[in-house]
Order: sequence, then structure tokens, then C-alpha cells
Amino acid sequence: MIKRYPFYIKAPVILLGLVITVFMLSVLRDILVPLAFASLIAILLNPLSNRLERKLPKIVSIILSMLIAILVVMGLMYFLSSQIAHFFDNVEAMKQKFSELLHIIQQWLEKTFGISSSKQVQMLNDAAKGSKAMIGQTLNGVLGILSVVFLIPVYTFLIMLYKALILNFLYEVFSEENQKKVGEILSETKAAIQSYIVGLLIETSIVAVLNSAALLILGVQNAILIGVIGAILNLLPYIGGIIAIALPVLMATLTTDGFTTQLLIIGAYALIQFIDNNILVPRIVSSKVQINALISIVIVLLGAALWGVPGMFLSIPFIAVLKIIFDRIEGLKPWGKLLGDNIPTEHMGQLKKLRRKPAKVVEE
Repeated sequence: MIKRYPFYIKAPVILLGLVITVFMLSVLRDILVPLAFASLIAILLNPLSNRLERKLPKIVSIILSMLIAILVVMGLMYFLSSQIAHFFDNVEAMKQKFSELLHIIQQWLEKTFGISSSKQVQMLNDAAKGSKAMIGQTLNGVLGILSVVFLIPVYTFLIMLYKALILNFLYEVFSEENQKKVGEILSETKAAIQSYIVGLLIETSIVAVLNSAALLILGVQNAILIGVIGAILNLLPYIGGIIAIALPVLMATLTTDGFTTQLLIIGAYALIQFIDNNILVPRIVSSKVQINALISIVIVLLGAALWGVPGMFLSIPFIAVLKIIFDRIEGLKPWGKLLGDNIPTEHMGQLKKLRRKPAKVVEE
């Protein structure tokens, strides 16, 4: 006999569980973030490793697949570093233009809001003092990145090496009657993450080419660098797209006169976003799990609050895995529907009213 507890008992228990989970995720951030990235990379490299394993020993195939991935990443980093080197060619001209714009803004603030230049300088100094803690966090973040560079390859190798051990544990930890459902969840999760990541890589490459081409045509300086950065930022749903547009607009403001180029940039990026959202994402990012816009924005912000920038990138794959699990468990299916992108035409209250109407007609 299933014992059902009232809502006023279940709600505090669920809330307490969420608080403990969030606290543990925050405390164990330095361990879990590289482990999460390593898990995604291991799932992505698994097909290549399995193909190499047909002719080579397991350890050799894992090392070769990781070396291929590292070479690709190093090639991308070399390309970006060469573009960053060109960025500093016109730094002095941009500084001068920035000083002119700052002077214009100061005059406008003084004329519109009555804030004197000295008061504005004082406000900037106060803001600078308040940012010292943030600078310290940034330096800690740099040290964290250096540690992640060494941890992620080690984690990835060990996860791929002990893949069978981990899978057997997940099967054996559940009862035999649930093993079929566990197998379905694991296979669907692997397929969803693989298709999601591969689709994102292809989509990002196309968006980078479109961004760079548009900025080159408009004559924006450092067009390729800004176009690639914009494509990477586009990985963050909705939020990244706004920042991606702001970067070339700021560059055009610092390097050109007037506002024609800025308006053309906004129009070009709006067209690229339309192509991306309506053509590239539906056809290329062929993930089996579709998360609605509201949940995407909320989960990205929550990921940023919990784990910073890495949390923003990890949030969507994490919520996709949760949706797969929710869809497979009977009591959690409503949560899976809430995360999904399938919008019902009518809510349950309307359906119940429609079912009652024929009964009323008969009585009349």
C-alpha cells in the first residue's frame, strides 16, 4: 500500500533537499565543474574511441582520440591568438576616440541630470573601489582555469577508461525491474548529448563565418575576431546573442564616425539570428531534447549564479539530461513537460469545463 503524504509535509522536505543540493554543488564547485566538462567530452569522444578500438588497444585508442581533440582546440586557440595580436594595432586611436566619447557622455549627463564632472569622477572611483573584490575573484578564476586545463584531460581519460565500470554500477544500483528503464535513459542521454554538442559545434562554425563575413563587408576592424567571439557567445541562449551584438557595435563606435555602421551591424546580426533560430538550430542542432525558452533563460542565469561562466555553458546539457530522466519516471512526467517545448493548445481547467458541458445540455 502506497502511503501519500500531504503537501505541507512534502513541500518542506523537497525544499530542504533542493537547498542541500545547491549548497553541495556550490561547495564542490572546483571538483564538479571540471568533472562535468570531462564527462561531456568523454561522451563526445566515445564514438571515435570505439572506432579506433576495433584496430588498437583500448588505452591507445583513448589517447589518440584525446590527442585529436587537443590538436583541434590548440588550432582554434592559435587562430584566436593571431587575431588578438591584430587587435592591438589600433589601440591608441581607439583610446583617443573612447576619451572623446566619454567627454561627450559627461557633458550630456551634466546637462541632462545636473551631475557635475567631479561628481561623475567620484562615482567612478567608488565603483572602482567596489570592484577590487571582483578583480580578486577574476585572478582566482585564472588560477582555477590553469588547474582545470590539467584536470579535464585526466578526468576525461579516466572516465573513458572506466566507462564499463561506471555503466555497470548504474545498472546494478537499481533493482532488476528498473534496469530496462535505466538502459533507455542512459542510451537516450548519450545520444542527446552527442547530437547536441556536435550540432552546436557545426552551428557555431556557420554563425562565426556569417558574423565575420558581415563585419568584413561593413568594414569593421577586427571583424574575424569579433565574429568568432560572437558565435561562441551565441552558445548562451538569448543572453549571449545580446552581448554578441554589443561587441561589434562598440567597436564600430570607437573606430568610425556617425551611426550608420552601427545600424547596419544591428540589421545584419538580426538577420543572422533569424537564420540561426529558424534554419540552423532546427536542422543542425538535432538534439532529441527541446527545452523551452523560459526554462533556458532561467537555467542559464541559475548556472551563472551557481558556477559562474562554466555554469552558463553546462546548464543546458544538464537540464536536457534532467528532462530525459523526468520523461521516463511516471511521477516526474509533469516536470518533464514543463521543461519541454511542446505547448498544449488548452490547459487542464478548460478541458474539464468542456467535458462537463455535454452533461449540462442533457439535463436541460
